[in-house]
Amino acid sequence: MAPPSGRTIPDATVARLPIYQRVLGELQDRGAATVSSEDLAELSGVNAAKVRKDLSFLGSYGIRGVGYEVDYLLFQIRNALGLTQQWPVVIVGVGNLGRALADYAGFTSRGFPVAALVDDDPAKVGTEHVGIVIRALSELRDVVRDLDVAIGVIAIPASGAQRVADLLVEAGVSSILNFAPTVLSVPDGVNLRQVDLAVELQILSFHRRHRNRERGAVDPAAESNPRR
Repeated sequence: MAPPSGRTIPDATVARLPIYQRVLGELQDRGAATVSSEDLAELSGVNAAKVRKDLSFLGSYGIRGVGYEVDYLLFQIRNALGLTQQWPVVIVGVGNLGRALADYAGFTSRGFPVAALVDDDPAKVGTEHVGIVIRALSELRDVVRDLDVAIGVIAIPASGAQRVADLLVEAGVSSILNFAPTVLSVPDGVNLRQVDLAVELQILSFHRRHRNRERGAVDPAAESNPRR
């Protein structure tokens, strides 16, 4: 990602910018005018040196003894993330997950309005959810064109996810968020983000297990190891 300054922002920094944005938004709501790199770091869960380096990619260096201006820094981050405009979203799959995503008002307030819902179940097509008429999967290309969809969200089982990804790409969608627990293949130039809740839980399990071992707790896996 390249901000207005022309400097390329590293992926690791891009991943932290939404965290800074959330913290700054909370500070703004509380009426804070400025924030130090130390306070922003503590609230964001990183160190102050990393905050200063991340924000330097936006051309923001703060003022010694004062810190960063909350309103302006929030604007800079939103601008870098492309949040100064709306990015209409289509959710493909209107099951429990798809409905929950459509119900979340936070998407619209953050610049990602749910413009369309699509499903291949004839019993759902033509019905409404959150005031949006569910369209057939066969209409996806028309939906993307007519509503100027920028982002496609895949919220269906793994077995059909690749087909949906292919249809989104064919319809001209180059940004895809995949909730299906499977690895998808997309062409160069298409940005794909994977959200696999099972993987995240497994990572948490890893950290919990090793924390227990550091504390000297009994490891159930070790006790059940037949090779011991």
